[in-house]
Amino acid sequence: MTTAALLTAARARLTDAPMQGLGVEKTSRWRGARIVRAGEAWHLGVLLLTRDGVLATGEVLRAAEEVRRGYAAESARARADRRAQARRGGFGEGEVVHIGWTELDAEAVESGPLLTVDGVPMVRWSAGGIMPLETYLDEQIGLRYPGR
Repeated sequence: MTTAALLTAARARLTDAPMQGLGVEKTSRWRGARIVRAGEAWHLGVLLLTRDGVLATGEVLRAAEEVRRGYAAESARARADRRAQARRGGFGEGEVVHIGWTELDAEAVESGPLLTVDGVPMVRWSAGGIMPLETYLDEQIGLRYPGR
């Protein structure tokens, strides 16, 4: 099977499964920094599967109201600010938001974590880990969307 055919089969399995929000960063003089909705996708590990495409996963966060707290680390403060930006951008409290994702070309020999080795569609799921895309999709769908 081709990469595109495997992704189409995965979409068919996930048709009625809940999707998660895709966000993009916006800044304006009047509304400040916020993360606004740019679509939705099924989260499958290093891949985000949309109804008509595939993306490489970037940053994942949950939208949350801005709260004043003391932080031990600047990174914790920055992450809280990103969660608040998503909330200001229209995402619901606690809603999962994916930002910093990258569009992939399912037809390319290599596009982000997708690659073809000896004609077999593969996925690079970690720095040293490569596995057949068909196996990876089956595993991720089984873990994240049981019963599909």
